[in-house]
Amino acid sequence: MEMTREEYESKFNADDAVGWISIDQQLAKVYPQKEPRHYGPLCGLHYMAGGTDPIDGINVYDREDPVHYHLTTYGMSHLYYSPDQLGQDFSKWGFEFTFRLAPFEEDEGDPFWAMQVFNNLARYVYSSGRWFEENQFIPAKGPIRLNTDTEIVGFVTSLDPELGKIKTPHGEVSFIQLIGVTEKELNDIMEDANTDYIANFIAQMKQSNPLLVTDLTRRS
Repeated sequence: MEMTREEYESKFNADDAVGWISIDQQLAKVYPQKEPRHYGPLCGLHYMAGGTDPIDGINVYDREDPVHYHLTTYGMSHLYYSPDQLGQDFSKWGFEFTFRLAPFEEDEGDPFWAMQVFNNLARYVYSSGRWFEENQFIPAKGPIRLNTDTEIVGFVTSLDPELGKIKTPHGEVSFIQLIGVTEKELNDIMEDANTDYIANFIAQMKQSNPLLVTDLTRRS
């Protein structure tokens, strides 16, 4: 049953980041005992306050089996208190980005370049009005990590295998994971260019890589 406006206003107040809380609750199911490293807007100023980076926050979780970083965003869904957004089908753009990356020596720690990828894609959404869903492809027009000897030159999108999608007071939010693909894979995808082909490609990848972790050293 959907929350009424009266219930919303009695449960939350203007200081509550209602959508943010919903994201945190879903993350807590996967990471009940883990605290992420959290990064605010890379430019230092929130988008709503005139900043240039649409992503308000990014969590980075350390994972094992296989070892990778799991990055998740706050900023593509409606994060803050707003009774007028109650009961929408989708919360703002209806998704948040995620990305799983095998450690890469040249990063020397957390992959800030990947955080900038999130912001670049978010700017595209805000400027074009077109959002991301599962089973899409995104050419990067070069290595996804600039100035890097890697064959990974684009992404396909999938629901995050662990986070999936959630219902929030402001509407549905899907956790859309970016998955790095090689030039050969991207060319094959672009030649066929339909969601069934991408879904089958991802399903095959999951057989050996169930969490769909991107490895910049992978070769096709």
